[in-house]
Amino acid sequence: MAVYVPLAGSTRTLLPNSNPAGAVDPSEVTSITVRVRSSGDPEALAQRAYDLAATPMADRKYLTHQELEQQHGASQDDLDKIEHYAQEHNLVVVHRSAAERSVVLKGRLGDLLSAFRADVHLYHHANGTYRGRRGEIGVPEDLSPIVTGIFGFDTRPKHRAPHRQKGAALSGPGGQNGVAATDFATRYNFPTESGGVALDGTGQTIAIIELGGGYRSSDLKMFFKEITKTTPKVSSISVDHAGNHPTTADSADGEVMLDIEVAGAVAPKAKFAVYFAPNNGDKGFIDAISAAVHDAQRKPGVISISWGGPEVSTDQQGVQAYHEVFAAAGALGITICIASGDHGTADLDSSSWDKKIHVDHPACDDLVLGCGGTQIDNGEDVVWNDGTPFDVNTPGGGGWAGGGGISGIFPVPAYQAGANLPVSIDTGKSGRGVPDIAMSATNYFTRVDTSEGASGGTSAVAPLMAALVARLNQAKKKNVGFLNPFLYANVAKGVTHDVTSGTNAIKNTIKGYEAGPGWDACTGLGTPDGTVILNTLP
Repeated sequence: MAVYVPLAGSTRTLLPNSNPAGAVDPSEVTSITVRVRSSGDPEALAQRAYDLAATPMADRKYLTHQELEQQHGASQDDLDKIEHYAQEHNLVVVHRSAAERSVVLKGRLGDLLSAFRADVHLYHHANGTYRGRRGEIGVPEDLSPIVTGIFGFDTRPKHRAPHRQKGAALSGPGGQNGVAATDFATRYNFPTESGGVALDGTGQTIAIIELGGGYRSSDLKMFFKEITKTTPKVSSISVDHAGNHPTTADSADGEVMLDIEVAGAVAPKAKFAVYFAPNNGDKGFIDAISAAVHDAQRKPGVISISWGGPEVSTDQQGVQAYHEVFAAAGALGITICIASGDHGTADLDSSSWDKKIHVDHPACDDLVLGCGGTQIDNGEDVVWNDGTPFDVNTPGGGGWAGGGGISGIFPVPAYQAGANLPVSIDTGKSGRGVPDIAMSATNYFTRVDTSEGASGGTSAVAPLMAALVARLNQAKKKNVGFLNPFLYANVAKGVTHDVTSGTNAIKNTIKGYEAGPGWDACTGLGTPDGTVILNTLP
């Protein structure tokens, strides 16, 4: 009889305020992703991203996808062992990748739980019923050295809904409908040409991660016609059998369209690859990011992510899995831009908040660029905060403000060592500070399922920053890659402009951080100056 041992880092608790909803159906057909060990050193790969960031652009030698797989992929022997074990338990291998170090197994939930032991039940929650896992996952002792993560038993969703404001009766940008993202590109001095060549994303690919929703080509054509820009080429890529499935304007379509329309307005000649995965916990999210990073055909130079959740909602095996994928991105020269959250230090909306202070993950990972939010008051950027308290009876639930804080998981990275980070207002301890930069999180003109109006949130800042990176990559004729160390080292040269006014506390709800001179946990280093960044890049 097989001996099962706990999978390191797999201890998990339920969402707060979850109520038992019964046993799972063992005949339900579902899938899990099994991640396996690297043939190289994961820590060395992360260090490589840092080393590349410290190397002048002309001398940087990013890994190719082939080199990454050869040096840090999974061994065929390890993948074979997982595959053979799966077949013994009536499971089907639907995806196997040495580069991604993963095997996706499909079968009856009862067979999956027989292969990998876990305490899984159904639970009711304010955000809907989900399949929840408690405690650790048991793996066969002989596979224990091989398996580094198992995802898919727990299906609690990730969060992100763009902050949609009321639109005007008229169509097109302007007034209550907001303005095109190109206005913000101008405000933050995005470079428009280099060597006499217009910077419009030509030759670049921008990846966008989506956990649900979809886009309509008819809406995109009308939107770009209204802002007088070329409609970009957009492709949808299915991950874990998800796809482009638009429904209504109040669904996840709002996130999908916001991401494409913001980045597309600023880099209309770039190609857009939208990776759709199911919003079923860490499985779909990790699989989608991994698919984009390891896409050796499209080879995106920058990835925009506007989804996430409190860092405590991901177990340690998950945190490590994301981190290793981001390390691979850094080694390949791919920039990762991630929204820092839309509810201040709560990082959850009013319906699901657990009355605790949180920092958003994966924006808190030290290998990504955390993107926070501002609003423009009397011509000045201040911390984004609509000044409303949490109220489940108001549209959107209130409490909209830029996410930020001090991580309880990631230590202070080397590039933030001189940034005078505060300690956490929650724990009193030091850690990685979020965000890194910020831009306007309000008043973006969008079109979603024929409905037009203003939208925003830090969900708009991530694709706006991704579009800037695409312009930088185009201008330099090389990917700028992991940008964080460069930005922090060149504040004195004006690569960012400080934001010194505002707070991300939620009124009458939860305390927050205050903006002030230098880095702060509301807007990071401040707003980027795109042209200065381009002219300062080594």
